[in-house]
Amino acid sequence: MRRALGISIALACFGVTVLVPADRADRGPAFPVTIDLPAGFQPEGIAIGSLPVAYFGSRADGSIYAASLVSGRGAILSPGPGTPSLGLEVDDRGRLFVAGGTAGDARVIDTRTGALLAGYRLATPPDTFVNDVVLTPTGAWFTDSRAPVLYHLPVGDDGALPPPAAVLRRPLTGDIVQVPGAINANGIVRTPDGTGLIIVQSATGKLFRVDPATGATRQIDLGGEAVPNGDGLLLHGSTLVVVQNRLHTIAVVALDPASATGAVERRLTDPRFDVPTTVAAYGGRLYLPNARFTTPPSPATPYNAVAVERPR
Repeated sequence: MRRALGISIALACFGVTVLVPADRADRGPAFPVTIDLPAGFQPEGIAIGSLPVAYFGSRADGSIYAASLVSGRGAILSPGPGTPSLGLEVDDRGRLFVAGGTAGDARVIDTRTGALLAGYRLATPPDTFVNDVVLTPTGAWFTDSRAPVLYHLPVGDDGALPPPAAVLRRPLTGDIVQVPGAINANGIVRTPDGTGLIIVQSATGKLFRVDPATGATRQIDLGGEAVPNGDGLLLHGSTLVVVQNRLHTIAVVALDPASATGAVERRLTDPRFDVPTTVAAYGGRLYLPNARFTTPPSPATPYNAVAVERPR
C-alpha cells in the first residue's frame, strides 16, 4: 500500500477520496481505536478488504457506511433499501456481499460507487434470517439463522456474478439440531485447510464443520467448552476468533486443519465492548461494531466500532 518518496495514497471510497499519508499507511498504532458511526445507525456487520477502509451494515434500514481506518471519518456509501444489512464480505474486485436478514435476500454493492450490482432472493419471509456470509473460491455462502440451510451464490472463474436462478440452497444435515424460535446458524468461515465451512450456532454455543458439497454437519469437539451467543467469526491461520455478542467477549479457538477438534485458548474482553457482533481485521488489529442490543434504539442513539489488538 505504500508509495515511495512519501507520496500520499489515495483511496477511492464512499464517493470521496481519502488521503492516507504514506508514512502512516501501514502504521497501525497511529490509527484511531474508536470509529464513530452515524446516530441511530444500528450497526451489525463489518468488512475490511486490502485497503484501510471498513464497511458497516445497518440493521435499521440496510445502509452501508464506509469509514477510513486512518482518520475514523466516513460517509454513507449506499443508502439502504429499508431492510437490514447484516453480515458483509468484500472481495478483491471491490464488491461487497451483503446478507439481508429478515428480507431473505442478498445484495452485491460496488464499493467504489455504492451502486447495486446484483440482488438475489434467497428465501421467503417471514421464516428466514439471512445472517452472515463468507467468500470462497467458488463464490459466496450465506447462513440463515431461522432455517437449517446454507445459500450459495456461485461466482465464475472470471468473477462474473451469477443470475438469480443460479442460487443454490444446501440443507444442513448431520449433527446440528435446530432450536425453535432461537438464533441458530450465524457466523461462517472456511476451515483452515480450505476444504469445508465452519458455522456457529448461537443458541447452543456449538461450532460445526460443514461439507459444502452435501450440507452434512459435524460438531467440532471443543473438549467440553462452548461459545454461547457466538456471532461473527474470523479465521487467521488455524486460529478462530468467535465474537460472543451479549457476553461482550471474544473467544480465541485453536483448530486442527480439518476442524474436527478445537480448544478455547482464552477469552478477551474490553470495557468499550457494548454487544459487539462481528469482527474484521486490518494489520495487527481487530475491529468490532458495537450493536448495543440492550440499548433501546432511537434516531439519536450513538453507535461506534472499536479496535483491539489482534490475538497472537
